[in-house]
Amino acid sequence: MGRKLRYIPDGGALVEVTCRTLHGRLLLRPSPELNDLTAGILGRAQRLYPVDLVAFVPLSNHYHITLRVKSAKRLAEFAGYFNSNLAREVARLTGWTGKIWERRYQAIVISEEEQAQVERFRYVLSHGVKENLVARLRDWPGLHCIRQLADGEPLAGTWYDRTQQYLAHRKGEDADPQQHSMPETVTFSPLPCWEHLSPDAYRERVAKMGLEIEEEAAAKRRWTGAEPFGAAKILAQDPWTRPDRVKKSPAPLLHAASKVMRQVFYEGFALLVAAYRTAAEKLQRGDPSPGFPRGCFPPALPFVGG
Repeated sequence: MGRKLRYIPDGGALVEVTCRTLHGRLLLRPSPELNDLTAGILGRAQRLYPVDLVAFVPLSNHYHITLRVKSAKRLAEFAGYFNSNLAREVARLTGWTGKIWERRYQAIVISEEEQAQVERFRYVLSHGVKENLVARLRDWPGLHCIRQLADGEPLAGTWYDRTQQYLAHRKGEDADPQQHSMPETVTFSPLPCWEHLSPDAYRERVAKMGLEIEEEAAAKRRWTGAEPFGAAKILAQDPWTRPDRVKKSPAPLLHAASKVMRQVFYEGFALLVAAYRTAAEKLQRGDPSPGFPRGCFPPALPFVGG
């Protein structure tokens, strides 16, 4: 198996999805056009492949999505649709002709523990400020879910049907993109461990968390003497820019708050891998019904020669 198996426990799970641009280039640098397109694509992906979206923050060279999915198949459908369509629009806006994403998206399950969910939610929410790009979360010139989760601001964008636009062009008809567009809206769900809160209480808790993030960053700047990069400089950057250094660290299988929870998850994943390997060996030997475990993607059938 050349790739790590996607593993979503039975019944679904909260997942943190991350995807980074090629070489860490600033191909996702915010702009009014990209913000509108991204929201439109995200809304359409959610409508076609329903998921519970908890948080979403795209920076200039990567994005984070926290969402609850019912299976690995639904995660693949949603993420595949979002990534492929966003990549095409980014290429159209920036003129980049190579691939957009460095590798396939990274998906890490988050345990049902409140501590684990809150920590990862806070991590995603802090983007833009924790890197000292802006002083306040709402200063980020791109999309940032703090506006939806704390302020109640709707997130809507435009979906452009490029296929119909192309066909209209081939027929000599009006190929104006606006004639082949439609609005899409993104909906957010509460963090599973905070589902018991009323909508107002949830917004207040997220707003308080955002304020704490900003205050901690301000205290750190006072101690180091650093200044935020600023929205104006962010918008002035060339999307083709390749940073000198891109932060990379090993990705865990699970975000959990306790060793016990990690052990349970690892045992379930080990059972899936063992069953998958057994079935794959049977498939290689020509067994037409090798019995792959539930929740996985079987490999393609072997080549038939002769």
